[in-house]
Amino acid sequence: MSDLATPALIYFAAALVTPFIRWHIARAIFLLSVPLVALATFAFAQYGAYSNLPFFELPLTLFRLDALSYVFALVFSLAAFLSLLYAWHIRDRLEQVSSLLYAGAAIGAVFAADFVTLFVFWEGTAIASVFLIWARRTEGAYHTGLRYLAIQVGSGLLLLVGIILNYQDTGSIAFEHMELDSLATWLIFLAFGIKCAFPLLNNWLQDAYPAATLPGTVPLSAFTTKLAVSAFARGFAGTEILIYIGAAMTLFPVFFAAIENNLRRVLAYSLNNQLGFMVVGIGIGTPLALDGTVAHAFAHVIYKGLLFMSVGAVLYRTGTDKASELGGLWKSMPLTMIFCIVGALSISAFPLFSGFIAKSLIVSASADTGHFIVWLVRLAASVGVLEHAGIKIPYSMFFGHDRGLKVKEAPFHMLLAMGLAAA
Repeated sequence: MSDLATPALIYFAAALVTPFIRWHIARAIFLLSVPLVALATFAFAQYGAYSNLPFFELPLTLFRLDALSYVFALVFSLAAFLSLLYAWHIRDRLEQVSSLLYAGAAIGAVFAADFVTLFVFWEGTAIASVFLIWARRTEGAYHTGLRYLAIQVGSGLLLLVGIILNYQDTGSIAFEHMELDSLATWLIFLAFGIKCAFPLLNNWLQDAYPAATLPGTVPLSAFTTKLAVSAFARGFAGTEILIYIGAAMTLFPVFFAAIENNLRRVLAYSLNNQLGFMVVGIGIGTPLALDGTVAHAFAHVIYKGLLFMSVGAVLYRTGTDKASELGGLWKSMPLTMIFCIVGALSISAFPLFSGFIAKSLIVSASADTGHFIVWLVRLAASVGVLEHAGIKIPYSMFFGHDRGLKVKEAPFHMLLAMGLAAA
């Protein structure tokens, strides 16, 4: 037993205080301190630490520290810090509070060791994140947010029904490894799949992320889907069907990304593709594959956030994220260009970049376990990643036909956030 409480409480407490800090600079500094303080509560704790909270007759375990929860909570904390730094200029208290609640719920969920706690934080991410879409305050964002919320809450309802049925079957609410041998576990599996943007369940991702506020896409790209990856790694590692679902996820989005004009939507398709690599690794389930999946998830949160930040910086200065309306910005935004290229090389798995190391582990695991067809599919998908993320995005913004756009470099706080992500 440990006296450590879930770090999510720090984010929630900060969200209560934030609206009452009137001076913008003080509020921005306070916001940046929250992820650092929360990180300090578990960064040096020993694996095996946990905390229980009796709830009627159910033993809730709000905090379980092991290798899986530590890595995801660590990268979520880094993503929260970078996104809040990137959003330094934002004065909208609704967006700031939503960002804190969203990060806190995501971190609380990865530490959850029981299904009740997982469900509460699972739904918390859905409710908090939709306000990052609504904060844009357009009619399109409002309707997109409603669709997004309906799908995310639907995932939560499936999870709740699965939890109830699983409790009836097993008498336990512990969130541990499961087999797909009952209606309960299939419902839980489907709930995770919706949040992970499985094929045919993924349209919410491509609709919602480009509709969010400019800085709101950064935490959106980090938390929701990677929370699902964490849940799959915890509950369904080694489940073979995930190999084939993941292989489909790696391949089909690259075609849509290749023809898409909206660069934030291109990144959303790309995110779907990258999730497929992680899902394959979870399905293989060997130690090498799981290590590769966790490493890939960690790296992906950083380099995908970097790409969203670079596209967002261009959108901030030019007013557009359409590839057909951009080009020739390498002269006026050279630092943003450099950071974008770093993100593009990372997602394309170039040697010496983080994506190369992480993806190599999963590719090796695919070959070692004899999944050669899956290996070939992933190889083809990797070529697609190089085309749409490694080449199309930086080329469209910085090296394409000069549209005569005369803009300034991104603000310092955006450059600093991108620089830290690229480091």
